Amino acid sequence: MSNTTPAKRRTTPRQAGLIAVALGCGLLSAISQAAPAAQESQGMTRTPGSAPSPSETLAARQQVIVPIAAFGAAGDIDKLNGALHQGLDAGLTVNETKEILVQLYAYAGFPRSLNALAELMKVVEARSQRGIQDVAGAMPSRAAPKGDALLAAGTATQTRLSGAPVKGALFDFAPAIDEYLKTHLFGDIFERDNLDWQSRELATVGMLAALPGAEPQLQAHMRISLNVGLTVSQLRQLVQVLADRVDAASASRAREALSRHLATQPGAK
Repeated sequence: MSNTTPAKRRTTPRQAGLIAVALGCGLLSAISQAAPAAQESQGMTRTPGSAPSPSETLAARQQVIVPIAAFGAAGDIDKLNGALHQGLDAGLTVNETKEILVQLYAYAGFPRSLNALAELMKVVEARSQRGIQDVAGAMPSRAAPKGDALLAAGTATQTRLSGAPVKGALFDFAPAIDEYLKTHLFGDIFERDNLDWQSRELATVGMLAALPGAEPQLQAHMRISLNVGLTVSQLRQLVQVLADRVDAASASRAREALSRHLATQPGAK
């Protein structure tokens, strides 16, 4: 990972403004000082609980994460119901699906997360009554650290995902949000290792694609998806999954975000 620091490349007022716009639950677009580190971190795919992608295509289990996340973020419970059935049929465990819908609150709020989890509970119960015994799946292998140790763990995870330390005028202006992002989203949630980082990024992209107005954050997560080992081909397939299983608007937002990110990468196709 690069050791680039603000001392080597100072953030200008204009860049600080871009960083504020690009803030997406703590994950930033590749702006100025983060860009070199992000390029190096694309080779850093050995994230906890995450194996390297075995091919240039998304596995069936990975594909079903996208509509679950998108319909949950959109609050479309009727369509979420079908997506949950498809996800469980494709091999998602109950606990993996719970993790997706718990993470949803960080991007779409508690109400939609709670509603989605309630729907999952109904789906699992209905399937059980029909004789379908879905695999519960693993729980996190360890408890999240507390206090200063949680802040340190969350800061390290945020830095690794983003490709460089996340700093900027916005966090100086509102330091509370910086602490919450580091200790809760990247600490409490990402320390839960029963859902790998690639799956969490597929879910995040699906969520943000379904939310009009979150385009800067969506572009940031295209970069971070590459950082955790997903490929450009897989992200293009993700866009197609949105087109086929969610809606044209979500697919268009994802396609444009991926194109904008790739346009910043020399030699990217």
